[in-house]
Amino acid sequence: MVKTASSPSSSPVTITVSSGGKGGGSRSMGLTSPVPRASVSNNPNSPLSCRGNRASSGGNRTSSGGRYVSMSKDDATEEISSEFVNYTVHIPSTPDHQPMSVSQTSLNEDAKPERSFISDTIFTGGFNSLTRGHVIESSLEKSQSMKMGLICGMKGCDEKAMQNKCECGFKICRDCYLDCVGSGGGHCPGCKEPYKDASDGDNDDEVMSEADDQALPLPSMADFKLDKRLSLVKSFKAQNHPPDFDHNRWLFETKGTYGYGNALWPKDGYGGANGFEHPPDFGERNRRPLTRKVFVSAAILSPYRLLIAIRLVALGFFLAWRIRHPNREAMWLWGMSTTCELWFAFSWLLDQLPKLCPVNRTTDLSVLKDRFETPNLRNPKGRCDLPGIDVFVSTADPEKEPPLVTANTILSILAVEYPVEKVACYLSDDGGALLTFEALAETASFARVWVPFCRKHNIEPRNPEAYFGQKRDFLKNKVRLDFVRERRKIKREYDEFKVRINSLPESIRRRSDAYNAHEELRVKKKQMEMGGNLVETIKVPKAIWMSDGSQWPGTWASAEADHSRGDHAGIIQAMLAPPNAEPVFGTEADGENLIDTTEVDIRLPMLVYVSREKRPGYDHNKKAGAMNALVRTSAIMSNGPFILNLDCDHYINNSCAMREGMCFMLDRGGDRICYVQFPQRFEGIDPNDRYANHNTVFFDVTMRALDGLQGPMYVGTGCIFRRTALYGFSPPRATEHHGWFGRRKIKLFLRKPKVTKKEEDEIVLPINGDHNDDDADIESLLLPRRFGNSTSLAASIPVAEYQGRLLQDLQGKGNQGRPAGSLAVPREPLDAATVAEAIHVISCFYEDKTEWGKRVGWIYGSVTEDVVTGYRMHNRGWRSIYCVTRRDAFRGTAPINLTDRLHQVLRWSTGSVEIFFSRNNALFASTRMKFLQRIAYFNVGMYPFTSIFLLVYCILPAMSLFSGQFIVQSLSVTFLIFLLAITITLCMLALLEIRWSGITLHDWWRNEQFWLIGGTSAHPAAVLQGLLKVIAGVDISFTLTSKSATPDDGDDEFAELYEVKWSFLMVPPITIMMLNSIAIAVGVARTMYSPFPQWSKLLGGVFFSFWVLSHLYPFAKGLMGRRGKVPTIVFVWSGLLSTIISLLWVYIDPPSGTQDFRKFQFP
Repeated sequence: MVKTASSPSSSPVTITVSSGGKGGGSRSMGLTSPVPRASVSNNPNSPLSCRGNRASSGGNRTSSGGRYVSMSKDDATEEISSEFVNYTVHIPSTPDHQPMSVSQTSLNEDAKPERSFISDTIFTGGFNSLTRGHVIESSLEKSQSMKMGLICGMKGCDEKAMQNKCECGFKICRDCYLDCVGSGGGHCPGCKEPYKDASDGDNDDEVMSEADDQALPLPSMADFKLDKRLSLVKSFKAQNHPPDFDHNRWLFETKGTYGYGNALWPKDGYGGANGFEHPPDFGERNRRPLTRKVFVSAAILSPYRLLIAIRLVALGFFLAWRIRHPNREAMWLWGMSTTCELWFAFSWLLDQLPKLCPVNRTTDLSVLKDRFETPNLRNPKGRCDLPGIDVFVSTADPEKEPPLVTANTILSILAVEYPVEKVACYLSDDGGALLTFEALAETASFARVWVPFCRKHNIEPRNPEAYFGQKRDFLKNKVRLDFVRERRKIKREYDEFKVRINSLPESIRRRSDAYNAHEELRVKKKQMEMGGNLVETIKVPKAIWMSDGSQWPGTWASAEADHSRGDHAGIIQAMLAPPNAEPVFGTEADGENLIDTTEVDIRLPMLVYVSREKRPGYDHNKKAGAMNALVRTSAIMSNGPFILNLDCDHYINNSCAMREGMCFMLDRGGDRICYVQFPQRFEGIDPNDRYANHNTVFFDVTMRALDGLQGPMYVGTGCIFRRTALYGFSPPRATEHHGWFGRRKIKLFLRKPKVTKKEEDEIVLPINGDHNDDDADIESLLLPRRFGNSTSLAASIPVAEYQGRLLQDLQGKGNQGRPAGSLAVPREPLDAATVAEAIHVISCFYEDKTEWGKRVGWIYGSVTEDVVTGYRMHNRGWRSIYCVTRRDAFRGTAPINLTDRLHQVLRWSTGSVEIFFSRNNALFASTRMKFLQRIAYFNVGMYPFTSIFLLVYCILPAMSLFSGQFIVQSLSVTFLIFLLAITITLCMLALLEIRWSGITLHDWWRNEQFWLIGGTSAHPAAVLQGLLKVIAGVDISFTLTSKSATPDDGDDEFAELYEVKWSFLMVPPITIMMLNSIAIAVGVARTMYSPFPQWSKLLGGVFFSFWVLSHLYPFAKGLMGRRGKVPTIVFVWSGLLSTIISLLWVYIDPPSGTQDFRKFQFP
């Protein structure tokens, strides 16, 4: 309770501090001041301020430490039952009301009493608390205020008065004025008239309640004014303290504030200029990078580079020694071996140089979600601001590519973890088969139960065949009680789905036979009605009929006119319409719904079936033409700025794979990325990986190394493209590399209105909004010549470019960004005009006189269109990214049969030969491609030619054993040291590659074995076919690689591994094996029975023969099949070739000491 004194100069004030509650009997301390009260703090933050006491209904106030403080005069009627200790407490003014600065030297004698009690005053310290400097200033303020006559006129108050609060001139301080306004009805104590600004005062200076009498947060920086004066914070104990006085408790009684920041945020919020605010996300996750580059440890990479240099030097010395020390006894053997070794050194250098800068990369999906799917000022509802992705799946023959495999791939795409309204899936059926069409319709129906089940229970992988075929515990990490019951229902539904898919061919055949029979009867009946001759049979075409009774516009089994594989109409069918922008939740499980989907979004992405038109006389360009048709179709129907292409047997194994790829596209600098390539992972491979089907050395060593240069090559599947890069446009920025090894760099900005330099194979994208730019107008006029006469397609190009931009705070120099929230708009629904335009752009004649396949889209003219397409993008200055996810992003199948594997390698190597003899050879690359990247692409076209030297080198050991000679005149110590150094450095390089790439030694050895198998079988044939195409113009055709279907229960999963299919590619390796085997026997026999055995030459020849045979061991094992059976034709051809070669050798170099068998004489 506070009682006002009758006079400002009356007896001192007593302050009683009780450590207990109200009415408690605990010990209390009284503090008595011998001088009049000079001022009471006006700071509401001060713990000793009495403003809260005036506003509170009671006489006590609670300090921040939980104690009760009451004030009274000595003549107060209320008694306090406690001892009084004589202390002096002075409560000065606070920094909120700073007095005028007065020097201590100017104090007169009247101020000495005030200074006398300062040394006996307790100062608690801390923020917003009393200091010794405040006491001195308040004493000065009191003296000056008394002299100036600006003292409050209220009794018992000596505060500084405010100016002109009433016309009568009554002096009143701020606190008394608030008391009058709050409890006195707003009347002036002097003239008893109401204050004119009383209403304003109520709103502006609201009295704080007892609970709010706490220290406020720091003011905002806009309102902050720097105070140059410093206060000395000191605490002194009075000399007459009682022995039980707890000074530390008193000292730290005041609770200050830490202000606001990421260490601590006030519970009441930040009271700044905008009012109280909740703490922001100080981590700023939405501004953190989406990706991070992780370099290989220097402890591994530095020795790796050093070993490359050491081996290069060793090879140089070895080859120099070999050239300077020929074998005079067998110059032909020395010449062939030295030539092969020179080429092998050159080939090794081409393969090794691009591996100097391997890198790894990681992504942060949580930052992607915070940046593009979190509510903000531009997107208050938190709708997805991610760009759209169009997924392309290609198939051509339902007999070699089972529809069930394709259906599982489609299901994994529809269930992907990406905003539903942003995904569109397109299936390209280049065969135009009704079987694929109806299988896709069945897939769309089953997706309505499979996709919600995956979303509800977070299923991985989302390919039902792969999920239900897993051999691990499917209950791991599953917590929902209804999971087992719903999984059982979905498994039963999927089994029925498989039965329906497998029965489709027979169902279509029976239906077509029934309709065709009905058509024959109808034709005969019509013939009878017209009085025709029944003996003359009218041919009725054997059509394929759809389930609704209409003829299928695609291919028929009878291959009729307009219905064959190379002659049929274009077809576009939207199986699933574009979804709504808002989530749609399902219902509880009932008779129609298998599972409870009340908390699951049941929307499905758009699904479209596409079969482009084919007519005789047009070159349809195989898979590349089909992909370009999908590019144009998707631009009309959905126009996603990014495109993911997959083979029909490559399903999405990681539902967040698309998000991982988009992290690179949308991060800072992502506007220069043309595509994100994922590694290919395969399943269904035999455990020993006999034919190196996993290809881990290429995907985990070579591709990681290329990622440290300008980016990995495009390998045909599992790749996310930027649509504008596929359109042939240049990147916003590029770097030209000049001088030796490209050391001098020149940066180019290619999206500016004026472009000074432009490559021949480059299209500069006009920036939206540059209407006054003549160059932009010219580029717009050239669009029909480049992209065709579709106005909708031309109009979609700038839209796709805008949607693929970075956000405005992340755009690169020389490029424009898009504002946040600009993509959070619903997609326009499909209409008939849109579908009609999409059908128009897949016509067979649309690409005539355009640049599709030349500069735009997938590039034509090569069997390996994927490598050429990626090369063109890198040649324009784009860069690519290699994304290796923790969980495999995609998984597919690979041929495990030896013959199928060799034919696959033959197709790849033939495409490389085509690249070498075309303008896509890296020798003609632009200066925008890095030097080491150019070497990597040059090696792609060169590696098949190594097979010529490899064939010769594999036969040399046999020739050496047959002739008794060796590649060197003698096995000298120098030769052995060089050979040992080259071998050891090669093995050490392999071990370090294993360390930084994560592959195994088994993978590396299998790759070495198949390198020799392919180099002696498929690669020589590829060189021969490539030369025939270049020289004679012989076209090369390949059969589609068969995709293995899922084996039935009880069948051998690796049955194809043991099948032996004859191929002419097997002849060279078999011949090499037989020659080396026979040569070893001949060499050993000659040496053992020779009067002068040359064991060193035998040892050298046998060592190299075993080196060849050890590499060909998987090939020999594959020929044996399951039970060791080998086709007779294999032995016939091998024996015939071995005999011919042996006879030629005996004819050229007959054994010494024998008569000339060429001179035949009759006896």
